[in-house]
Amino acid sequence: MSGRMRWGMVGGGRGSQVGVAHKVAACMDGLFEFSAGAADIDPAKSRADGIGLGLPEDRAYGTWREMLDAERQRSDRLDLVTVATPNATHFEIVRAFLEAGFNVLCEKPFTLDVAEAEELVCLARERKSICGVNFGFSGYPMVRQARAMANAGELGKVRVVVMEFAHGFHARSDDANNPRIRWRYDPKQAGNSAVLADAGIHALHMGGYIIGQSVAEVSADLASCVPGRLLEDDAALQVRFSDGTIGRLWTSAIAVGQMHGLSIRVFGEKGGLRWRQEEPNQIIWSPLDEPSRTLERGAGGLHPIAARGSRIPVGHPEGMLEAFANIYSDLHAAIGAHAAGQAGAAEDFPGFEAGLEMVRVVQAATTSSKNRGQWTSV
Repeated sequence: MSGRMRWGMVGGGRGSQVGVAHKVAACMDGLFEFSAGAADIDPAKSRADGIGLGLPEDRAYGTWREMLDAERQRSDRLDLVTVATPNATHFEIVRAFLEAGFNVLCEKPFTLDVAEAEELVCLARERKSICGVNFGFSGYPMVRQARAMANAGELGKVRVVVMEFAHGFHARSDDANNPRIRWRYDPKQAGNSAVLADAGIHALHMGGYIIGQSVAEVSADLASCVPGRLLEDDAALQVRFSDGTIGRLWTSAIAVGQMHGLSIRVFGEKGGLRWRQEEPNQIIWSPLDEPSRTLERGAGGLHPIAARGSRIPVGHPEGMLEAFANIYSDLHAAIGAHAAGQAGAAEDFPGFEAGLEMVRVVQAATTSSKNRGQWTSV
């Protein structure tokens, strides 16, 4: 399979924080065509939103079940389905599309508990589906440059990784009345974690992605600083990675004055580097005993994985949409390779296993916090 593929989305209707980003990213490089969707939980609104987003009337569905039943019978069925719905619905929807043989990209957090995530990982393997979890910030070219530098040994043995994802947009005490925020602190809809599962795992996944290690143990302190919240709005984790690297993670929704607040610093024997998502086109690289220097997205001398993730010349900014588009480009390549029977194709996008790992981290962190920071295996 090559050329343009058919793509559909569950969720992501008007008012969604990620729906437009997915639509733009999936279609940016001409690799996917937006072909079907069920945009909202309300059937009438779902159909109207789908048509408003450019879908033909017969593929702007009222519910995801209607979408599944119709698409599975079509000769021009979807090649990839993105699930961009509230956390508590991921498991049921993803499982249903997997059972019908679709490839799936799921928003994070993957599921609400480990058993659900493990079931989906096993089902994806059984069905031989191409599947990903949208840790979309790993698609930034300079994040991939950092990964390539670490993998090439340019940093030497990595000793410490410092990760942050701290913003201040949930700092108001009257947020309990805001429906766009309220659900994030409701265990029935968000699971057993709020800001860690919503924001913190992005930074933690990025840390492991760059250094090529998984999380082995955590010691966590989760706090609910706004009165009345049942889930945490601030969290600090001490982390031990699989090959011995130490990690420090701070994530918060009450850091007044901070905007997006996603950043990472990696310190190795031979040098250190730092990257901020609000300045995504540069890495500050500090070789041991040498002056720091700025590495620019689009400039010469970068690793191939960073170079091929750029679309415009150096000096012109690229951002989140392009990063998400790199995830979709990777998925397109993997789906095409699988359809052509090409084994061993590179998969640079985060798969279901990455989603499972972060669900395990959240579970371990909540357990650790309840035990006053006791080190807990992941």
